[in-house]
Amino acid sequence: MNLRLAPLTAAAFASYGDVIETAGHDHYPINAGMAERYSDLAKIDVGAEGGRPLISLCQAKPVRLPLRLRLMERHPLSSQAFIPLSTGPFLVVVAPAGPAPRSEDIRAFISNGRQGVNYRAGTWHHPLLALDQATDFLIVDRGGPGTNCDEIPIEERGIVISA
Repeated sequence: MNLRLAPLTAAAFASYGDVIETAGHDHYPINAGMAERYSDLAKIDVGAEGGRPLISLCQAKPVRLPLRLRLMERHPLSSQAFIPLSTGPFLVVVAPAGPAPRSEDIRAFISNGRQGVNYRAGTWHHPLLALDQATDFLIVDRGGPGTNCDEIPIEERGIVISA
């Protein structure tokens, strides 16, 4: 199966979570007018079973297309947000929450390099896929008790992302 990349838009991504971007959102001045604040850009959900918010950093190594997908994961107890700290594009591969996704339910998006994503609790997604260059990300997710990561291999399905 060959997945085509679609632009990452709030409307196209709505059933999987939030696109984190300033475009189209209200803002207001803060810090004596020296900055503009864009608030409430994602619905962070980390409180299940005594969870607490975590803020982490990671660096994703770049991949090249075409790319064979190998793994999908989900976080049943929380949302998980990835916000790029540079302007390089990255890929977002998702499938609806629920049982293991079928190949035909997997979608692939490409960010414009200034967008982040927040996966809803239980949404299947591929681990980070940076393009062109190593990319640093701010991660907002859940810490605490309970198992909050399910993984399934998908390489035997032969799903490939192409440009």
